[in-house]
Amino acid sequence: MRLPFTFRTYRTVVSILEPAVLGLLYWRQRKGREDKTRLGERQGHPSRQRPKGHLIWVHGASIGETLSLLPVVERMTQRGLAVLVTSGTKTSAALIARRLPPGAVHQFVPLDVPRYIRRFLDHWQPDLALIAESEIWPNTIMALSERDIPLVMVNGRMSDRSYQRWQKMPGIIRRLLERFALCLTQTAEDAERLARLGAPRVVVTGNIKFDAAPPPADPRVVAQLSGLIAGRPVWLAASTHQGEESAIIAVHRALAKRHPHLLTIIAPRHPHRGHEVAALAGQAGLRAGRRSQGIHPDRATDVYVIDTVGEMGLFYRLSPVVLMGGTLVPVGGHNPIEPAKLGAAILHGPHVHAAVEIYDALDRSRGALMVKDSSSLARAVSEMLGNAALTRDMARAAGDAVQALGGAVDRTMQSVEPFIVQAKLGARR
Repeated sequence: MRLPFTFRTYRTVVSILEPAVLGLLYWRQRKGREDKTRLGERQGHPSRQRPKGHLIWVHGASIGETLSLLPVVERMTQRGLAVLVTSGTKTSAALIARRLPPGAVHQFVPLDVPRYIRRFLDHWQPDLALIAESEIWPNTIMALSERDIPLVMVNGRMSDRSYQRWQKMPGIIRRLLERFALCLTQTAEDAERLARLGAPRVVVTGNIKFDAAPPPADPRVVAQLSGLIAGRPVWLAASTHQGEESAIIAVHRALAKRHPHLLTIIAPRHPHRGHEVAALAGQAGLRAGRRSQGIHPDRATDVYVIDTVGEMGLFYRLSPVVLMGGTLVPVGGHNPIEPAKLGAAILHGPHVHAAVEIYDALDRSRGALMVKDSSSLARAVSEMLGNAALTRDMARAAGDAVQALGGAVDRTMQSVEPFIVQAKLGARR
């Protein structure tokens, strides 16, 4: 199939700009946003041998998307399939490496440059590609189509904002979506938007994040930190963004007298901001400790900053009240499923457009409460810290709401099964 003129032009322009893309990659590496030891993977150079036999390529852009795919990866490896998992961020790579099952390997996804994609596909030769949520990279999609490698969107979503943007380029998005063998979506709204944009085969399977196991934690470390903070009122602000930490610190100052020995835990979405968050606390006259420096919270610690990777399972277990970040500022809200599964009552701001379904379910079940600003946040935190029965009831309701929304992994695997069978029958190896 001859590529449309627009895509041929895009491919040519990106190829011409490859030196600039490479420069951007090295700039990101200098800023600490790329892994220096694995920079070649972003250019399609493999750092691992390809496993023998049938290989499924599974891609998630960042931490949330990649972790949500773990149940699917586990199902496939249990069937004897080799799985290549790719992601695009340092944080996701560090975390996923510790949680992949035997039979799965991780690589950084190559940038959407024709030569990088060609190099990547020449080595890995996947029999099937599964891409999570809304990752639409034209050169990658076209390269898979040209090699007749089936491409399936899993846990797909199409936000209203993205839908409005793509409507301005109807021909481009339609020709891209036509190359997906199947789109499996989180909600009926996502399915309708994708279908309207031109996806020919769309099925609603639900959100596989509801089926993911909660993040692990070493019981010995849980017991150690539980002992250190025993008797103190504790709350956690998770996955916070710039503009939210100042409000959280203001809440701590407002509540410190009413709740003696209050410990506020802040886990910035991007751990490299740990120094910045600790500095904000210091400027407010509070004593802050940073997890990355090996500091444990003592009785004098007011704010404990979690600027490490892979420890949210630990701190969700320690905190009866969790504020989800990205909701007090217009980021869209991060996944509250993990703290809900680990027994926390959830607070969130008004900006939840990236995860409307789960926040609506939690709010309806009274497992979560929306706050509008730092004043209402302070009132909610104070009430929940002072009323253990209320907090336990909210936590129980949150857990039940999440459990009721499960089953998407089973539906996803049923939908993908024909492609797995086809890959085995038509394997080139």
